[in-house]
Amino acid sequence: MIIVTTENIPGKEIKEVFGFVSASTVRTKNIGKDIGAGFKTLVGGEIKAYQEMMEESRKIAIGRMVEKAEAMGANAIIGMKIGTSAIMQGASEVIAYGTAVLIEE
Repeated sequence: MIIVTTENIPGKEIKEVFGFVSASTVRTKNIGKDIGAGFKTLVGGEIKAYQEMMEESRKIAIGRMVEKAEAMGANAIIGMKIGTSAIMQGASEVIAYGTAVLIEE
């Protein structure tokens, strides 16, 4: 599956547009890591537990989006974007979306 953030793939012709495809995940860290992250905010710096959670969330959302695109018959996703939002304290949603297309092989 080719995934690009652009509206086309250089050197490839789009044969069919299947349409909008999206997938998301809502994730939270456990209370122990949440307390550790709270302490980190006192001294500053990267909060690795949350960075890892968000990276995993992006991978899950993209993977689910790819599965949906494949089920439509697509072999590429163009215009892919990722969005995030806070659902509640300590929980975030990550959504991946784009346009599922069939490109020449």
